[in-house]
Amino acid sequence: MNQATAQRRLAAILVADVVGYSRLMEADETGTLAALRVRRKGIVEPIVRENGGRIVKFMGDGVLVEFASAVNALRCALDMQKRMAESNENLADRKRIVLRIGVNLGEVVGEGSDIFGDGVNIAARLEGLSEPGGICISGKVYDEIRGKLDVSAIDMGEVALKNITRPVRAFRITSGITARRLVESREPVDSRPSIGVLPFTNMSGDQEQEYFADGITEDIITELARNRGLFVIARNSSFTFKGSSVDIADVGRKLGVRYVVEGSVRKDGKRVRITAQLIEAVTGSHVWAERYDRDLEDIFAVQDEVTRSIVAAVPGYVESDVVKASRSKPTESLGAYDRYLRGLVITNRWRNDDIPQAIAEFESAVKLDPTFARAHALLGQAHLRVYWQTLAPLALQSANQETELAVRLDGEDSRCLGIRGACLMLNRNFGEASETFQRALQLTPDDADLNDIVAYYLLCSGQASEAIERSLKTIRVSPLFLPGSLRETMGMAFMMTRQYEEAIKSFATISSPYYYIHVYMAGCLAKLGRLDEARAQGRLANELKPDWPSVDWGYQYTGEEYREHERELAHLAMDALVDRP
Repeated sequence: MNQATAQRRLAAILVADVVGYSRLMEADETGTLAALRVRRKGIVEPIVRENGGRIVKFMGDGVLVEFASAVNALRCALDMQKRMAESNENLADRKRIVLRIGVNLGEVVGEGSDIFGDGVNIAARLEGLSEPGGICISGKVYDEIRGKLDVSAIDMGEVALKNITRPVRAFRITSGITARRLVESREPVDSRPSIGVLPFTNMSGDQEQEYFADGITEDIITELARNRGLFVIARNSSFTFKGSSVDIADVGRKLGVRYVVEGSVRKDGKRVRITAQLIEAVTGSHVWAERYDRDLEDIFAVQDEVTRSIVAAVPGYVESDVVKASRSKPTESLGAYDRYLRGLVITNRWRNDDIPQAIAEFESAVKLDPTFARAHALLGQAHLRVYWQTLAPLALQSANQETELAVRLDGEDSRCLGIRGACLMLNRNFGEASETFQRALQLTPDDADLNDIVAYYLLCSGQASEAIERSLKTIRVSPLFLPGSLRETMGMAFMMTRQYEEAIKSFATISSPYYYIHVYMAGCLAKLGRLDEARAQGRLANELKPDWPSVDWGYQYTGEEYREHERELAHLAMDALVDRP
């Protein structure tokens, strides 16, 4: 580079490219190129001009744009994604042009019309971290736009970027990304190595031992998720493949992961054999495989070895500072661990009739080992579920005792912290709940169950937009299993942000809605002027709870604005029944 012509300057850099460009070209090269030209002329170029940017160059399916202002750069990115989404609305998936966008603020070196340097390189790496249809920005951009643009962001923390010496603080902007679009995406959209762990096969020849194989699998998933350099799919989605013959490439596509772990467990008396293998989903090639024959007393050491071997074998993994040491033994009592695993499998069935049996198993576990933190936490969670059903004060009191003890015994277990946070929230102790959730998220930021309850906390504390973002994170971690609680939270968050159509869509996906969901739907439908449909939903609420009009609507929210809005919707639902009998 000619030093005489090179100029250094501070600039906001936007880098965008097309998701799945090679796939689109393979399917229809002529059509894809024509569509891309139309989008460039009709969307990209005009929006860049409107926001004061300069297109440095088009690069195949990508574009590099320079701005003098970070605010203008992000505004351009938001406008671009909005217009692209509108253009895709009536198109089949195979014809959609979807962008990822990265925005950075940093020093660039200019030579003629081109620019180079770390400022550009970081923007390009951030683009790779973006969700399809989304935007990822650096911490420097976030500092500049905060308070100036009405957007929310998920803090991704310090991210290691390829060929960039120092970690970069990154934020993911979620404006313009709907739950539907995210659920439809099954491509790996995270720069970290992504893994799905299939339920290990029970090879014991005894159906009664199924709980043990399932429990071992869940423990391995939990431990892998503690490594923040990995993206690990949640148990609920992985277990949708249980009992079926699977094609690894198909599993990878459906879960949106690069690697799949599968294995088996054979428990025979006091001996246990565990086999595990790590497979690259696209090629089907085995990256690592091992078999362990040990005494049952060594089960925790085997789990730790399996986890560490998987982590070490994953190409591109960079060990996080958060989790380096081996975990401590959760319990010295194999009997307690056995009872815990039995209770865990019952809990994961999510059937209300099973709760007393789950409580009995966890109570047996903590009786055998009173220091078993996770067993206390799951016992507390079972009591919370009783409270959610019955509102019995004694159930909440028992949950308080167990979750407080669990965190005292192990304050570094995110599952214990997450359940404790839920308990504190139900006690209306929102300040301490927030602190507890933050500690849990620092340990396992991608945990689906944790993000689900945090989304509900954000909603109740008056942060509906943030609740939607958190729910979208849960969907990405668990793409094949969306619990009713998540659908409720998303619907209520859309409701509170006046996105009534989206709220109705979320509520409509709940298979067995409680009475209040029908009331919410009735209120949203009334807001949209669809009174016949609102009346029908009100009648469904009547069938489930005839006295619903006397409910203390809005009680769960901390702020008066949300309370008043829920009361307004409930009154609209009542009016629909009265005015149009």
